[in-house]
Amino acid sequence: QVQLVESGGGLVQAGGSLRLSCAASGSIFSINDMGWYRQAPGKQRELVALITSGGNTNYADSVKGRFTISRDNAENTVYLQMNSLEPEDTAVYYCNADVRRWSGATRYYWGQGTQVTVSS
Repeated sequence: QVQLVESGGGLVQAGGSLRLSCAASGSIFSINDMGWYRQAPGKQRELVALITSGGNTNYADSVKGRFTISRDNAENTVYLQMNSLEPEDTAVYYCNADVRRWSGATRYYWGQGTQVTVSS
């Protein structure tokens, strides 16, 4: 069994910053890509940022220059530093990880989500 646990969400004023964390635990042999997604009310879930096991990153155009994704491979943890937050960033943020288990099986896992609310 694999679990992803997110933390760091909350309420912040526009222009402020938040840092999200997501720790993976369980029967993990290795983790390939890790990413952050978000879903605002009435909208589809969308990719925010992605980071490969080698550290290559990819960002949604709407967050480029404001958000930074990073990871600690030794701790199986991914972070999302969010600066210059805007009301449009308000959403539930989910982490995602492509996990290979000791059994050899590989699949994507999701965290439970953490609410980020940006007030104007």
